[in-house]
Amino acid sequence: MILEHEIPSGSKLYFGNSAKIKREIEKIASDILYSKGFEEIATPIFSYHQHKSIADERELIKVNDEKNNAISLRADSTIDVVRIIEKRLGRNTEHKKWFYIQPVFRYPTDEQYQIGAEFMGESKVSSILNIATDIFDKLEVEPLVQISNMVIPKILVEMFDELTLDDFRYVNIEKLLNLKVKWLEKLVYLQHVEQVDELLKIVPDEIKVELEKMKNLCNAMVCKKSVLAPIYYAKMLYYDELFFRVIDKNEVYARGGRYKNSELTSVGFAIYTDVLIETKAN
Repeated sequence: MILEHEIPSGSKLYFGNSAKIKREIEKIASDILYSKGFEEIATPIFSYHQHKSIADERELIKVNDEKNNAISLRADSTIDVVRIIEKRLGRNTEHKKWFYIQPVFRYPTDEQYQIGAEFMGESKVSSILNIATDIFDKLEVEPLVQISNMVIPKILVEMFDELTLDDFRYVNIEKLLNLKVKWLEKLVYLQHVEQVDELLKIVPDEIKVELEKMKNLCNAMVCKKSVLAPIYYAKMLYYDELFFRVIDKNEVYARGGRYKNSELTSVGFAIYTDVLIETKAN
């Protein structure tokens, strides 16, 4: 029996103080993004293209349009924003910096509000990471920035037949250590940028190039509170190189990095509003 006051598990209700905090967070973020030259966009809730973003299509909430084509509720905003600007609005605007404040939806009834920003045609991850840092500073939140590089797991899969990308998606550290490769073991345990130079002396050249990119991003960050996670692999399909997570304890406050849609390279992030609301309310 479903009571009249019940709402589906995973859906969101904001009232009183939580609604006020939500509005304050969105106001601070939008003011900073406008000051950095971003314009706002709100994309449709329904999409034909969510399978291009989500690795596990079972997370999509699917329906059909009037012609029986498969569509799904928006589970991720990034690729839809870039696709709509580039393919649908391209004749009407040349603007490349966009932000959105809207929810995404995952199966069965999970609803999550996000503040996201996309810098189309930009490849420098520090340009977008430092904006996210400005927002957290203004909110008086001091999380940790975790830096990864999606290229490193792909290189390791090519080098070792025993490995698959799922080993990195689900952090199967034991399988990597069982390979008994000294430099790989040191790579697994790499955490701090100060350790990179020592590791550069022993890793293969293709790994060396990608570690240097991670080191350079750390050095270009406004926030100096960071760790490295070179074997982390994001579950979003579009991230193709440098990637970051903003975390505190076991909570993820934001994700972002470099990605490619068709031939267009861009950078962006999504801040998870609901986690911030809980933090500010406590």
